[in-house]
Amino acid sequence: MKIVAVNAFLKDLALSKPYTIAWETISKVENVFFEVILENGITGIGAANPAPEVVGEGPADALEKLQKVYGDTLVGKDIRYFHQYIAQTRQQFPDSPGTQACIDIALHDAFGQWLGIPVADYYGRFHERLPLSVTIGIKDEAGTLAEAAAYRNAGYHVLKVKTGLDVSADVQRLKSIRKSFGDYFTIRVDANMGYSLKDLEYFLSATKTCGLELIEQPLPVKEDQQLDALPAATRKLLAADESLKNASSALSLAQNNRYGIFNIKLMKCGGITGALAIAGIAAPAGIDLFWGCNDESIVSISAALHAAFSCAHTRYLDLDGSLDLAEDLVSGGFVIENGYMRTTGAPGLGFKKM
Repeated sequence: MKIVAVNAFLKDLALSKPYTIAWETISKVENVFFEVILENGITGIGAANPAPEVVGEGPADALEKLQKVYGDTLVGKDIRYFHQYIAQTRQQFPDSPGTQACIDIALHDAFGQWLGIPVADYYGRFHERLPLSVTIGIKDEAGTLAEAAAYRNAGYHVLKVKTGLDVSADVQRLKSIRKSFGDYFTIRVDANMGYSLKDLEYFLSATKTCGLELIEQPLPVKEDQQLDALPAATRKLLAADESLKNASSALSLAQNNRYGIFNIKLMKCGGITGALAIAGIAAPAGIDLFWGCNDESIVSISAALHAAFSCAHTRYLDLDGSLDLAEDLVSGGFVIENGYMRTTGAPGLGFKKM
């Protein structure tokens, strides 16, 4: 089955509610989309929202490559050999994970639709559903509790609380959540590199009674070697995020046993192929998988979900990046019921273009 056309474009997606993290307030997100059209009319769609401050490439950079450099070389190719084209993309653009992700996801979606099965089933499914965490940005105590209450009313059971601006205020917010809601919520924390080692040690001590499930990237990337001073049991609860970009960094982190959890984001590693390479390194090292995201379209969120469900050591889902979008290019892709997330069962990645 031949590829007869490709198409790349940007779309600015507004957020229904802006939020604050350790270094900025976000109100809208720009995504780049890539379409692969087969001769029988099947259209595979890829999308990306890479963060320039993390990977050195933004959506506009990816669009330029997709439009001017690579897209047309796919025309006339057989979709059955899509892994070959993904490998060529990764070789041609080794430092462009957004470009890689767009092509990787679109080809996976097209191939899955052509084959007539979900992408997760193509790789071998290990999970049918997992609890989804929903994110509370950095805000005051009252705002934090109000948002937590709204999530409880919506049926969610796992919170990811953003921290990193004021460690004392962070501790108070977490204690207030636990006091107000008891054991209803599982609580994860994402410091977005906002702590020093001294801050982290204080935070760990002060939140012992909060029963935190894990802590994402507490220290800046260039300082995370300081984590080696912490007990092994503590490091087991830490998730590498900004320090984990691709298989190369995964290999290094696995060797030094610095983190017990890998936060895999398709926007950092270049799509499903890159994600599964990281997963393959984590498995023999005994590292659990946490699947995260940026503010992304349903397209790339669905791709991450299919990759997550094809890995036996997936433990955590943080794929809420499309829930606060006021608009999107597609619908479907996944189903959320009682705080649990699952795929739709439809071929490919399971979404439909609106």
